[in-house]
Amino acid sequence: MFEIATHLALLLILAAFFAGFVDSIAGGGGLISVPALLLAGASPVEALATNKLQGTFGAATATVAYARAGHVRPQGQLWMAVISAVAGAVGALVAHMIPAEVLRLVMPVVLIGVAAFFALKPGLSDESRAERIRPAVFAVTAVPLIAAYDGFFGPGTGSFFMMGFVLLAGFGVLKATAHTKMLNFASNLGSLAVFVFSGATWWAVGLAMAAAQVAGATLGARLAMRVGARLIKPLLVVTSTAMALRLLWQAWT
Repeated sequence: MFEIATHLALLLILAAFFAGFVDSIAGGGGLISVPALLLAGASPVEALATNKLQGTFGAATATVAYARAGHVRPQGQLWMAVISAVAGAVGALVAHMIPAEVLRLVMPVVLIGVAAFFALKPGLSDESRAERIRPAVFAVTAVPLIAAYDGFFGPGTGSFFMMGFVLLAGFGVLKATAHTKMLNFASNLGSLAVFVFSGATWWAVGLAMAAAQVAGATLGARLAMRVGARLIKPLLVVTSTAMALRLLWQAWT
């Protein structure tokens, strides 16, 4: 039924649930799902491809949950989502040609910076503030850069989108989380379209993980909307720090 032993597939399904829960709130679900896939015997390309399959469902679920609650208007984000999807596809194409060793060294530093920003900056709440750049500028600068990174490498994409919306677009923490999910969904979809043709996707495992992602993302999004910045900020700090430590450990072993 699955591409791997059933007990390994069940562990991956459990990992996908927790990944969907964490990702819907603060990003960083890839920190759970990608290492789990690698430990289950997937090659790096198989892990990335299968992760994009299951992660796309989780991001879509979170997007719908936030939209239904009125925290984001998907039609108002469509043009940013198109840019994100195209950039994600480009990043996935590059991932087939360029090794990721340089990013593995640079990303821990960046992620620690993200964690420090949300942990130490005073006044971060669910209240919006003045925007620093116009939406059109944000769409053609921050969005394609972060989405291309998502297609190429992945960990921390949600955190980077969050920081961009808060620091540059002036969004409150909950609003930034809601808007992040749709762009993350689009970048996942764009990169998945490329990975599908690589033949590396574990479809049976990936779809089973996707069902668990949907459940985790639904629970996480509901909890984030109920608690807001009081939950999102600390979880974002924890996930960003954990991703940085994970990447440092990978670089040194």
